[in-house]
Amino acid sequence: MCPSLSSSLELSWIKSQNRLQLKNHNLMRRGVAESHNQAKLKKKIHFKIKGNNLFLGEGFSLHNKKLGASTCWITIFVAARKKKMNQTRLELCHEPLKVSRFSIVPEKLGDVVILVIRIGILMCLIASISLAVHSAFSKPDRWFPLPEHIRTVQNTSVIESGPTNISHIQFGIAGSANTWHARSNYSNLWWNPNTTRGFVWLDKKPKILHTDMLVPYKISKGWSRFKYVHSASAVRIARIVYESFKLGLPNVRWFVMGDDDTVFFPENIVTVLGKYDHNQLYYIGGNSESVEQDVMHSYNMAFGGGGFAISYALAAQLAKIMDGCLNRYFYFYGSDQRVWACVHEIGVPLTREGGFHQLDIRGNAYGLLAAHPLVPLVSLHHLNQLKPLFPNQTQMHSMNKLINAYHVDPARIVQQSFCYDHKRRWSISISWGYTIQIYTTLLIAADLQMPLQTFRTWRSWSNGPFTFNTRPMSSDPCQQPAIFFLDQVTKVGKSGSITVYKRYESNCKKKDINKVEVKRIRVSALKLDSDYWKKVPRRHCCQILGGGSIKNGSMDIRIRKCRPQETITI
Repeated sequence: MCPSLSSSLELSWIKSQNRLQLKNHNLMRRGVAESHNQAKLKKKIHFKIKGNNLFLGEGFSLHNKKLGASTCWITIFVAARKKKMNQTRLELCHEPLKVSRFSIVPEKLGDVVILVIRIGILMCLIASISLAVHSAFSKPDRWFPLPEHIRTVQNTSVIESGPTNISHIQFGIAGSANTWHARSNYSNLWWNPNTTRGFVWLDKKPKILHTDMLVPYKISKGWSRFKYVHSASAVRIARIVYESFKLGLPNVRWFVMGDDDTVFFPENIVTVLGKYDHNQLYYIGGNSESVEQDVMHSYNMAFGGGGFAISYALAAQLAKIMDGCLNRYFYFYGSDQRVWACVHEIGVPLTREGGFHQLDIRGNAYGLLAAHPLVPLVSLHHLNQLKPLFPNQTQMHSMNKLINAYHVDPARIVQQSFCYDHKRRWSISISWGYTIQIYTTLLIAADLQMPLQTFRTWRSWSNGPFTFNTRPMSSDPCQQPAIFFLDQVTKVGKSGSITVYKRYESNCKKKDINKVEVKRIRVSALKLDSDYWKKVPRRHCCQILGGGSIKNGSMDIRIRKCRPQETITI
C-alpha cells in the first residue's frame, strides 16, 4: 500500500537553502516527488526527509522506487510567490511506479544484501585486474613478501640444460678490508671480468679501491650477532655460502668458495665440476696435505683455503639451516669446519678431488708440483707462506709465469710425463708448464711419480707425515737431479704448443759431462682436450727426438698419447 496523508501538509520553502520546513513529518523518508509551478509544468524532484526537514534535489529522477509493499508517485504542488517564503501543499497520488535500477539507499534488508554483493563483485573485479597487471611487471616472489628466513631459500635461479661452463659457477671469495688491497693481486691473476661471476666478501667497505681490482666486492651482513669462541671472522666467512645463495643470481649451478690468497684455475674447475650433477647434493674439495691438520680438524672436511664447491641443490638445503647451525657449532675454530659440520647434518659426505691444494706445507712446494697427481690443477693456496715457485723471482712473478702457461693449455698444466734415454741411462720427468728433472740413473715410474720432499708439515715443521708418499731430497746439490724451469711458452696454431725450459745452475762443483751439456730443453705437445678428464685418465708418454742428440746444449722432446701397448719401462 502507498503511504497516505489525511490532509495536505503546510510547508515553508526556504529557497536559498533548497529545503522545505515541515510542520508535520509523518511522511515517507525518501522518494520521488513531482512538482507543479505556476505554469503547471510538471518536474520530478528527488527529496529526502530527515527530522523536520524536507531536502529537495533539483534535477534528480529515480523511477520505480519501492515504497513499502507497493509503489506510487508523490506530488508536491508548489505555489510560487514573489516573497522570500512560499507556501506549499503536499499530496500523495496513488500511481504505480516503475522500479529503479540504480537506487541509492534501499528500504528493505534484501536490497541491502544485493547492494553489498554488487559492491563485493566490483571490488573483486578491480582486485583481479590489479593483480594481473602487477604480476605482469614484477617477480613472483614479490607478490607476497615472505619473512627473511623463508625468503632466503626462494632462489630465482633458472637452471639451463647442457654442459657446465664458467657462467654456471659463482665464486665466493673470503677477504677483509685490511688485507684485500694486498691480496687482490692473486685474484687478478685468474679473474676474468667478462666471464667470471661472483664477489669477494669483506667485513666493511675498504678505504682504498683501485681500478685494477677486478673482483667486485660485497659487505657481509648479519654475522656479528652470532656467538663464537675463537674468531668472529670465521662465522662471517662460513656464511658466504648462505649469502651467495641469497643473491639469487640466474643460472648458477655451483658455488665455489676460497680465500683472497687462493689462485684458482677456472677452466679446470669447470672440467672437474662438469663430471657431477648439480641437481644432486655435492660437497667437493680436498684435504690438507699435512696429516696433523687432518687429524686436528677432519679427514672428511674440505679445507677452505684450497677451495671447495657446493652444488646448487646442497646450497639450497644449507641456506635453510645455516644460521641455526652456526649457533650450534660456535666453538669450532675455522669457517670451513663450520660448513663441514652443517653439511654433515644434511648427511652429505665429502667428494674428494685431488686438484684442490690447501698447501698446508712449509718451505718449497716444488716437489709437489713437479710430481702432481694425475688430476687437473684446480687451486693453490698459502702461496705467501711458501718460497717462490721459480728461483730468483717473487712469488707474484712466479705465478704470472705459471698462469701464462696455463692459458696456453689449461688441461695440461703441471701434468707429469716420463721418458728414458737408455743410451745415457737417464730418467726424464716433465711437469708441463713448470719444470723438468733429469736423473742420471734409471728410476722406475713408481718412484718418478712420487714427489721429492722439498717441504715440511704446516704446524710442526716436521718431515711428515703427509697424505701422500714422498721421496727424500738430498741436501747435497750433486746428488740432486738436474732441474730445468720454464723459460718460454709459445702457442703453435690452434692446437699445439712449444715450451722451453732453461737449466737451473746448482751449487754442485763436480764436473758431470752428461748433465752439463744440456742447457735447454724444448718440449712440443698438442693441446690436451678437457674431455680427457672425463675418461679414466692415463699418463701421457714422452719421446726424445733426434735420436737423443744434443745440439748447442739443446734437447727436443715430444709429449704424446701412449700407444695402446706402450709402457713406461726402464
